[in-house]
Amino acid sequence: MSEDIHVAFIGNPNCGKTTLFNAYTGAHLKVANWPGVTVEKKEGALKYHNNHYKLVDLPGIYSLTSYTMEEKLSRQYILEDEVDIIVDVVDASSLERNLYLALQLIELGKPLIIALNMMDVVEERGMDIDLHRLPEMLGVPVIPVSARKKRGLEILLHAVAHHNRRHGMDKIEHQHKNEREKKSSHQHRHHRNIVVVYDDWLEDKIDIVETALKEKYGPINNLRWYALKVLAHDEEIMNKYPLDIATVAEKSYEKEIIKQKYDFIEEVIEEVLVHKDKESKNTDKIDTILTHRYWGIPIFLLIMAFIFFLTFTIGDFFQDWIVLGIDKVSDIIKNFLTYINVSPVLTSLLVDGAITGVGSILSFLPNIFILFLALAVLEDSGYMSRVAYVMDGIMGKVGLSGRAFIPLLLGFGCSVPAIMASRALENPRDRLKTILITPFMSCSARLPIYILIAGMFFGDNAMYAAFSMYVLGIVVAIALALIFSRIDKNKNKNTNTLLIELPEYKSPNAASIFIYAWEKVKSYLSKAGTTIFVASLLIWFILHFNMSGMVSDIGQSFGGFIGRVIAPILAPAGLDVWQIAVALLSGVAAKEVVVSSMSILYGVSDISSQMGMTNVVSKLSQIGFSQLNAYALMVFCLLYTPCVATLVTIRKETGRARWALFSVFFQLFVAWVAATIVYQVGSIFFR
Repeated sequence: MSEDIHVAFIGNPNCGKTTLFNAYTGAHLKVANWPGVTVEKKEGALKYHNNHYKLVDLPGIYSLTSYTMEEKLSRQYILEDEVDIIVDVVDASSLERNLYLALQLIELGKPLIIALNMMDVVEERGMDIDLHRLPEMLGVPVIPVSARKKRGLEILLHAVAHHNRRHGMDKIEHQHKNEREKKSSHQHRHHRNIVVVYDDWLEDKIDIVETALKEKYGPINNLRWYALKVLAHDEEIMNKYPLDIATVAEKSYEKEIIKQKYDFIEEVIEEVLVHKDKESKNTDKIDTILTHRYWGIPIFLLIMAFIFFLTFTIGDFFQDWIVLGIDKVSDIIKNFLTYINVSPVLTSLLVDGAITGVGSILSFLPNIFILFLALAVLEDSGYMSRVAYVMDGIMGKVGLSGRAFIPLLLGFGCSVPAIMASRALENPRDRLKTILITPFMSCSARLPIYILIAGMFFGDNAMYAAFSMYVLGIVVAIALALIFSRIDKNKNKNTNTLLIELPEYKSPNAASIFIYAWEKVKSYLSKAGTTIFVASLLIWFILHFNMSGMVSDIGQSFGGFIGRVIAPILAPAGLDVWQIAVALLSGVAAKEVVVSSMSILYGVSDISSQMGMTNVVSKLSQIGFSQLNAYALMVFCLLYTPCVATLVTIRKETGRARWALFSVFFQLFVAWVAATIVYQVGSIFFR
């Protein structure tokens, strides 16, 4: 008889949960947001031994305490009756840290299986885990798996099928001689049927609260868990089940509950983990250098500089081949359209508009791929969390939690998920400030602009010019955070310090990093085929038409008129060129469009090639556009108005359209001021 089984995957961040989830679901993956909020959830389905499984990958969390949005939604989801069984994915290489969430899930009393992931990493480090003793102490099945090597997956699914809807604990043996049970004077013998047994005085309070809950609200599933939450003064639970128990829970006992959980975790680790000392030996040695108080930040900058070296040198090699390919495709299509007597207007639209615009963006694909590949290596190795750690002191000084630097780091990839990541911040004011400064980080969409402008004007120093934009983005974001904190009269003086997982260093998994990079490339290609394609056609239209119809001189077009209106405003920044004004305006749709617009504006189909760049430089040089103007242009592109997708995300995350509107004009102002300073000060020294 077939059965539909609803499985919830939960676990700490970086535990390999999503890798395990993807190993099961494969192509049957659906990504969506929770109704009414922007927290992402993933759903998948599969069939195994005539059973149909609905799998849900919940956000990575450290506990079921309702502080962050992810914690609230994950807790709400697993408390729902529709979840048949919970799979807690535990990083076996960081067992002590992961067990805290596991104990909270065990106390829920719902069917639970622990998937002990990354067992291959445990073996690599010379550690051993007693897989017989661990389930004895936890009272739930423990299945060893390796998500990235796809080991133990069928056994885990078999366990899910057999423990589906099974409530209650398996046989529990806390200690060989039950010393704590013998010493206990509590009326119940909890050591025989409860995993985490607290001190007698706390167990007495739990009994009183349980009795009060039953008397007032009748039978409640997971009664012990609710009683613990009442004693911890959990706001959501106390509002749902208000009780008059001031004499029992006159204060929050959350700290005591947490401490005693970790006391039990220490007992478990002593019993089941062998060769524990080997686990962190190499990591500690590396961290003495990479997280050094003084050298940590310079090392991070050097690593990023090396990434840009690879992005330029390797990327440019492959870029030349793509440019040649695009030129050949363009010539073939143009000749074919001419041969079949297609209208010159339509031919120009397709060749000079669509192919030139989209092709100019596709030529930077190797650079984008290498950048994301390098970032994926840093993330998978465990280094990126160290960057947030070494930046904690600086973030604290500018009035933000060290955790706020995590969205800023994600901003190197794309501002949209980076802004969404700010929901992990507990303080709403910290979250708003982080959302407003994150778009100043240099996202990957700006990279084609840097490569093009730096390549045209800075020659062998192009890499350094582009790298300086990433450093400048960090500096501006942190400086603005300081200004916002000074202005904020209601700022939280007790800003939370950074509590972040520093996972053990590990060899990056080739499959994982290539999947990550490929997903980013697909997103880039998708944007090229949609937003950039449409924008390129629009740019072609405004550059070839005016109120009288099609024009041969683009200076007389709609674009020429718009550019000449905007150009005087940009004059103090050295950007009073109408073509550049139009290109910057088009970049609001997507930053890559600046490149495709310049390609169309200057009539250069292969703008990223050496010949194409020389052609554009020649035209700009005739009007006195120098390296200084070019650098001011790069600064302006770094800081000005976010793309439409980012603005929409700001609107959703803040719940206010005014903050998206604020970002439009505020970033435009900051970009104008910064570019003006660069140009005016630079003019003193370089003219």
